[in-house]
Amino acid sequence: MLSRYGWRGERRPAQAAGNGASSGGSAVRSVLARPQAPSRHTTARGRWLLLAGVLAFAASLAGYVFRAVTHGKSYTMDPVDLGVYRSGGLIVRHVAPLYDPHLAAPLYDWSGYGALHLPFTYPPFAAIAFLPISLVPWLLAQRLSLAVDIVALLAALWFTLGGLGYRAGRVRAGATLLGAAVVYWTEPVQRTMYLGQVNLVLMALIIWDLTQLDTRRTRWWKGFATGLAAGVKLIPLIFIPYLLLARKFRQAAMACAGFAFTVACGFAVLPRDSARWWFGGLFLAGGRTGFTGWAGNQSLDGLMTRLAGSIHAAQPAWLAVAVVVGAAGVAAAARFDRAGHGMLAVLTAAACGLLVSPISWDHHWVWTAPAAVTAAAYAVRAARRGAARAAAWCGIAAAAVVGVFACWPTSWVGARAHLGHDSLGLIWIPPNTQPQDYYWYGDRPWFVEYHWHGLNLITGNAYILAGLVGFGVLAAVSVLSRRPPLGGQAPLGGRPPLGGRPPLGGRPPLGGQAPLGPEGPRHGMAE
Repeated sequence: MLSRYGWRGERRPAQAAGNGASSGGSAVRSVLARPQAPSRHTTARGRWLLLAGVLAFAASLAGYVFRAVTHGKSYTMDPVDLGVYRSGGLIVRHVAPLYDPHLAAPLYDWSGYGALHLPFTYPPFAAIAFLPISLVPWLLAQRLSLAVDIVALLAALWFTLGGLGYRAGRVRAGATLLGAAVVYWTEPVQRTMYLGQVNLVLMALIIWDLTQLDTRRTRWWKGFATGLAAGVKLIPLIFIPYLLLARKFRQAAMACAGFAFTVACGFAVLPRDSARWWFGGLFLAGGRTGFTGWAGNQSLDGLMTRLAGSIHAAQPAWLAVAVVVGAAGVAAAARFDRAGHGMLAVLTAAACGLLVSPISWDHHWVWTAPAAVTAAAYAVRAARRGAARAAAWCGIAAAAVVGVFACWPTSWVGARAHLGHDSLGLIWIPPNTQPQDYYWYGDRPWFVEYHWHGLNLITGNAYILAGLVGFGVLAAVSVLSRRPPLGGQAPLGGRPPLGGRPPLGGRPPLGGQAPLGPEGPRHGMAE
């Protein structure tokens, strides 16, 4: 019966890799092959894994609380972005003095938040979405922001493991907590919490949306939440061409519908600001968010701006490279999806968006959290199948992600703190321009990022360089991974090959086996 669904045909690559085959394609397939059925000891292992996860995550949170208690607040939180969000909500509510009805666009002509006069740089719908924050006292809003970020991180990793085929149970819960304990101390996660950003929430929403099983109950709305996320920050729009190339036309249409809904809401509630944003070209004004060449911008545009020595000089090369990388990224993501590896598809599309976006601040790279957990999960899968070499490479990849994006104290290498007490992470080792200098003087050749050399070029561009390496590896793996054979696994949420199994979540053939989860048996990898 197993061979009827293509299991037997997919075991051969794993066996070959386990026997030391040197073929790169065999090693890749041994990792991407279906997980084996659970052993009789899975329940006991799940208890121990859950206990280990609870203890590890509790220790991680305890370390954060200890740092917050023994140091000033500026070491763990300076929620300027949360302040911008809250101010946007107050303007939507027409609360003076932030709201000025005499301004042509009250939201975008607002003088800005704090000493830096930070403007509202998000689509109009974002201000509407942030309205509930404006109803909460400021101190309580900061506490809620931390709590929501922690929950969102756990949810994102839970959904990630679900997308990898783990069912709800002790193993999945333990793995979620263990992974969260590690990635909690990565710089993008800590920086998101420090600033009161919304990146973890949007990431969890997108992963939940795109890794749902394709059932009658979920089929009609899948993709809509991704469109809503794009209405708050535009980068998630990259998932729409990926869905189209993956032939998930319904999901792509729903993502477009969700995004269109946010635009319509913006015009209904904030008509003048919406006209300024969409018709006045504000959504194209990347420089409005800050200095493109600043160290905190870990995108291809940021890298090329620092190398070129000015914002204007970098634009032609960035546009050309962005088109190539964007096309390759969505194509690789679609190939993963058609091969039945939906979580890798989502991560590839997310990496592509981070690379090609004009602005990808360091805290946007929270996608490295599910990336590290995914690599670790594939390492465990390969090890259980006896593919030692593939398991080692996946383990190295997981460790490398955590290592590059970890909260390394810059004081260890004698670097001066450039962001107050939040100078954590490799990218903050080199000197960087004070953000207000760009607002005061515009682009200037004396900005320090234009004069990096030696190791500063490596550490200062660490995220984008690591992202390019990871993107290249994913693109290569997508080429080496084979499509499911006749009767094999269907793409996540898609139709099975001719003569194969029914759609995921559908009814199995008479007397046949129940359909698989996103990347394995729904009963298989966990318990």
